Amino acid sequence: MNSIESNLLATALTIAGSDPSGGAGAQADLKTFQQLGVYGMSAITLLTVQNTQGVSRVQMVDELLVEQQIDSVLVDIPPRAIKLGALGTSPMIRAVIGKLLSAEVPIVVDPVMVSKHGHSLVAGDFVECFKEQVLPLATIVTPNRFEAEKLLEFPIHSTQAARRAAEQLYGQFGCATLIKLGPQDNKFENVLFDGRNFYDIHRPLLKTNNTHGTGCVLSALIAAKLAIGETSLPEIVESAINAISASLSNPTALGRGLHPVETRLLKRN
Repeated sequence: MNSIESNLLATALTIAGSDPSGGAGAQADLKTFQQLGVYGMSAITLLTVQNTQGVSRVQMVDELLVEQQIDSVLVDIPPRAIKLGALGTSPMIRAVIGKLLSAEVPIVVDPVMVSKHGHSLVAGDFVECFKEQVLPLATIVTPNRFEAEKLLEFPIHSTQAARRAAEQLYGQFGCATLIKLGPQDNKFENVLFDGRNFYDIHRPLLKTNNTHGTGCVLSALIAAKLAIGETSLPEIVESAINAISASLSNPTALGRGLHPVETRLLKRN
């Protein structure tokens, strides 16, 4: 049995929104799981009308239906890791977390509350509910700079500030934190704090239009590696970032807007 075949014994569940164009959300997560040989399952929290050019409509799924989706998976094919993506509203947070309180597997949280351009994707008491309900269950959270600012209410413009933010999130909620800081001195900077050490993981800043779904794919990669049984978060995160960088260097040229990240080129190991 080769490594890819053996990984099929691993299972992962994504609880996320749907992107009909396939570049982000649950569709991207499932493609990513498959590339690493992980059996992927999904519970859909919201439906979007979107493509590479943008989002024109969001429709929440009934919370009871989401709870039933999660139950149907948990009682039949227990996941070895869970990824949380777009949750959309506070009632959805409560519904989802209510089903995961007894979960004894790693939970990877992609906040999906502020776009990579800084546009808010949530309203009301979502942020407070997210902090109260979601983060205490997270194994690792992967906010972009704007999401980290929203969670902590202070500006993050430097590696030093990102370190401070990651340390504070760990201190408050006990979850490892990967902050996708973004461009810094012609590099794309990421800061990881695992509760003991800081890791500054930077890669060359690429001029690419191949970025639709990168956040989803990155967190799905982390979840897949945890499902396989890898345990070193620094190694998992660095490997995932390497895979994203390689994919960004090979544009799909699909769509008329931001091309989706090329999941077929993700490193299998």
